[in-house]
Amino acid sequence: MAMQEVKQTHFPGIIHSSRNIATSASAVECYVCGKGLQEGHSIIAKTLPSGIVLFCDIHCPAN
Repeated sequence: MAMQEVKQTHFPGIIHSSRNIATSASAVECYVCGKGLQEGHSIIAKTLPSGIVLFCDIHCPAN
């Protein structure tokens, strides 16, 4: 899978940047339940000792 360049866009209330970033994501879904943006959930990335894990708004662990 090739890395693709993504330019961030402005969303009200969110800090943004105009620099290009590289991503290799092929799917954005919760590690626990497998649900994602298509089902209307927010997805949060957490850095855990095992690596970066994605959680939905329901399963996101407390900080």
